Amino acid sequence: MKPEMFVLDVDGVLTTGQFLYSKNGKEFKVFGPDDNDGLSLLKPFLKIHFVTQDKKGFAISKKRIVTDMKYPLNLVKTLDRVEWMKKDTSLKKIIYMGDSIFDHLIFSKVGYSIAPANADPSAKKNADFVTKRNSGERAVAEACIHILKKFFNINDVTTLKKINL
Repeated sequence: MKPEMFVLDVDGVLTTGQFLYSKNGKEFKVFGPDDNDGLSLLKPFLKIHFVTQDKKGFAISKKRIVTDMKYPLNLVKTLDRVEWMKKDTSLKKIIYMGDSIFDHLIFSKVGYSIAPANADPSAKKNADFVTKRNSGERAVAEACIHILKKFFNINDVTTLKKINL
């Protein structure tokens, strides 16, 4: 069965997971390079959605993901994500990428799961694929290449030129 959707947690997957504070509160998150390029390769094949439970840093994530990258972003608590994902498509048609202590509970419900190299040990132990790269350091781009190879038989990114990407 081919996947239809790629759902990614934001903090600790697309970002380094660090929250940088100033005297005014949460001000910055560190997003990695090349991840948006990797996601753009998947766009013709999968719906892409981002989720976060970070209310205070939501505006920062929204600026990067919604405004700059043009992907949907939803505020969903980790333990509510399975129910949230079920509303849009069959769980078995979802690839989920997460890093936290509770993400392994989601991994067991979806069709395929991915964790970055620096994820919580329980996430890495239960993931179908663990990237070699850390979050915020091209882990998402690596995951995208893996998905293209595994599910869409695209073993060489240059092949994508042939299908007008």
